[in-house]
Amino acid sequence: MAKDQIRMGQVVGLFGPGAMMDLPDRSVLVMGLDHWESFGPQAFQPIEEPRLAQLLERRLAGGDDKRISSDKPLSFRTPPIDPGNPRLPSPAIKARVFPEWFACDSVAGDPPNRRRIVRFSELEVPKRLDWKGDDGKKRHASPLRFVCGCEKGHLQDIEWRRVVHAGRFGETRGEGGACRRAMWLEDSGTSADPRDTRIVCECGARLSLEELFQPGRLGPCSGKRPWIGSDDPDGCDKSLRLLTRSATNTYFPQIVRVISLPESNDALDKALDTVWSSVNWCASTSEVAMARRANPAINANLAPFLDDVVLARIEARRSAGAESAGQEGQLNPRIAEFQLLASGRKLIGENRPDARLHAETLDRDLWDPIRLPMLSGIKDLVAVHRLREVSCLYGFTRFEPAPLADDGVEDVGLAVNGAPLGETPDWLPAIEQYGEGFFIRLDPNVLMAWATRTDVQLRRSILNGGLKAWKKSRRDRGASDKMAWEGEHIEYTMAHSLSHALINEVAIDCGYPASSLKERLYLLPGLPGQPKECGILIYTASAGNQGTLGGLVEVTRRFPTVLASALERLGLCSGDPICADHDPTNASEDRALHGAACHGCLLIAETSCEQRNVFLDRSLLVGTIASSAAFFVVD
Repeated sequence: MAKDQIRMGQVVGLFGPGAMMDLPDRSVLVMGLDHWESFGPQAFQPIEEPRLAQLLERRLAGGDDKRISSDKPLSFRTPPIDPGNPRLPSPAIKARVFPEWFACDSVAGDPPNRRRIVRFSELEVPKRLDWKGDDGKKRHASPLRFVCGCEKGHLQDIEWRRVVHAGRFGETRGEGGACRRAMWLEDSGTSADPRDTRIVCECGARLSLEELFQPGRLGPCSGKRPWIGSDDPDGCDKSLRLLTRSATNTYFPQIVRVISLPESNDALDKALDTVWSSVNWCASTSEVAMARRANPAINANLAPFLDDVVLARIEARRSAGAESAGQEGQLNPRIAEFQLLASGRKLIGENRPDARLHAETLDRDLWDPIRLPMLSGIKDLVAVHRLREVSCLYGFTRFEPAPLADDGVEDVGLAVNGAPLGETPDWLPAIEQYGEGFFIRLDPNVLMAWATRTDVQLRRSILNGGLKAWKKSRRDRGASDKMAWEGEHIEYTMAHSLSHALINEVAIDCGYPASSLKERLYLLPGLPGQPKECGILIYTASAGNQGTLGGLVEVTRRFPTVLASALERLGLCSGDPICADHDPTNASEDRALHGAACHGCLLIAETSCEQRNVFLDRSLLVGTIASSAAFFVVD
C-alpha cells in the first residue's frame, strides 16, 4: 500500500474506527466517523441497499443498542476516495497517535537491556521520533506494545506512573503517584516472557508485566473512547484489561454482508434504487425539486419523471417499508435471498451488464443426467452468473467477538453489545463487490429422513455434549455463551461441512485461491414435523463492477466430478486417527464445537468462513475410520 493509503476493503474489515494501526515509526488509532474528512460529493460514493438499512435501523437505533441516529434514515457510504489529483484536496480518515508512551532505543553508554520510556509530547516530532536525553544524545523512540481496554470496546493508555507506584491493594510505594522521576523499560531475559519485562522507576518502584495480567490491577474502566473523543455517557462497570496493541483481540469488527436482490419493477424504480438514500426524506414536490437542484446525480437519474410522480413512488415505498416492519421474513435479507435462489425459476434477475443479480436454475439433465445416488440429496443447482455483495461495518468489540442477537435476526450475523463508530452517526461505511458463484439447495425430504436416522441422532448427542462443555467453560469465566447456531441444528453442521469441502475442492479445480471464496449458508426451520429448508451459496466477489472471471459458474458443468472428489478427500485425513477420533466433550473452547475436523480436512481461512471454523464434522458427510453418519451415498 502507499505510505498513507489503505484499500476501502481494509477500512471496512480491519482498520475501521477504533482500530490501532502500526505505521513505520508510530502506532495510530483510527478516528470515528465524525472525524472523517470529505470534500464535496466526489469524496465518497453512496451505496444503496434499502433492505439492509431497514434491518440495521431496527437493530441499532432502538432499544438498548443505540449505535446510529434515530432521527434520520440510515445511509451507506464508501470510505473516502482519493481523487488521484494532487491539485484537489484529498479526503482523509483522521488518526491520532496512540499509545502516547514510547520506549527509546539504547545508544552507546546506556545501561544494557534498559530503555527510557517517555511520552509523545517529549519527542522531537517533525521528521523522526527522537528523544534528546540529558547527555545531549538523541535516541529513536518506538511505541510501547501495551495499552488497556475492556470488553465493551473502551480503550485507553496505561497510566504507567500510577500503576507502577500503586501497591496491589491501592497503597502507594516510594514517592507514590506524585513521583516524576525517569522510568525505564527493563528486559532481563531473551524472550518476551512478561515475567522478564519490568517497568522501573528511579525512585525504586517497579512492576513486572506479569502483574498487569492480574484481575483489577489496572483499575476500573472509565469508559474512554479516544476514537470518538467523548467518554461513554453510560460509564462502564468493567475492569481494565491488558491489551497488546498489535494482537488480533484488540479489534473484532462487526460486519454484516448481504446479497443484493433485483427489486426494480420499472424504470422509475430503477432510478430510485440508484439515489434512494438521497431522496427518501422528500415529503413534497418542492423538496423533490430541491433535491434535483442540489445533487446532479439525482437530477440525471430522475430527469424523465415529473416531481409529483416521483413523490408518489417515494411515499409508496415508505408505506410498504412501514407495513413490513413487523414481518421478520421481509426484514431478514437471508430469508429473502434463499427464497429467490431456491425458487426454481429458470431465470433469476436480469441478464444485463449492470444487473445486481443474474442467475439460472439449471435443468437436472445438465448436471445429473444419469441420476447418481450421490446426488439424490441435492434438489437444485443454480449457476449465479453475477451477484452484488454489500458489506457494512456497524461496530466492533475487543478481547472477544460480541454475542449474536437472539430475536430472530441472527441469520445475518448481527451482534449486540458492540462499540459505536461515532457519536450517533446517520451513515455507516460500506463497500460493494461484484462476483459470481453457485447455489445448492438440499432436498428437504431427504434431509429430514437423514436427520432422523439412529446413527445421526447418536452423532448429534456427541456434538451437543461438546456444545454443553463449551458453554459451561464460557460461563465459568464470565464470558457469553451465545452462538449464531446451536448444536441441535445437525443439518447446519452437515451443510457447513459440505460447504468447506467444496471450497477446498473448487479452489483446486478452478484456480481461485481458497481465501478468495466465501460461503453463505441458509437454514430455514419448517413447521413442527415439516422438513427444514437448507441451501449453500459459494461465491467470490471483488471490487469494481466487472466482477470476476466466471470460474465458479463453470464448476456447475462438472459438479458431480467436483463433489465426488471433495467427498473422497474427506474419507481419510492426514490427521487421522486423531482427527477422526476427536471427542468434543473432552475438548476445550473452540475444539469443543466440532467433531472430525482439522486443518488437514475441513478448516479453511477464517475470512471465508461465516462461523469462525466451528460446527464442522466430516463424519456427517462420509464414513471415517472412527464413525459414520453420512448424508451422501458414495459408491
